[in-house]
Amino acid sequence: MKMHNPPHPGEVLKTLCLESLNLTITEAARSLGISRKTLSGILNARAGISPEMAVRLSIAFNTSAESWLNQQLQYDPWHYLGRQYEELDLSAEGLCAQCAATPQLECEASLQR
Repeated sequence: MKMHNPPHPGEVLKTLCLESLNLTITEAARSLGISRKTLSGILNARAGISPEMAVRLSIAFNTSAESWLNQQLQYDPWHYLGRQYEELDLSAEGLCAQCAATPQLECEASLQR
């Protein structure tokens, strides 16, 4: 089931793993065998969960790698599509916001951008 505006896996990691275990970023990074900068990027939603990181997290926190990858797979399309709608000036129905009647692909105003 798809979530409405799913959280970044880093937010989940921070809340459910680090904070609940009273781990600092430095301690967690050391345990995961990664740099503090890399972990900070994930926790602050500037970097995603790679398959390698998913395995590291699953071992460290006794979870499944699939659960971390699934969270990333739910997050990415939602946030990517949101940015595309803003950049393309699309309404929620996929119509051009300028003319509000023509599908985006056929709209002259959209094609001229």
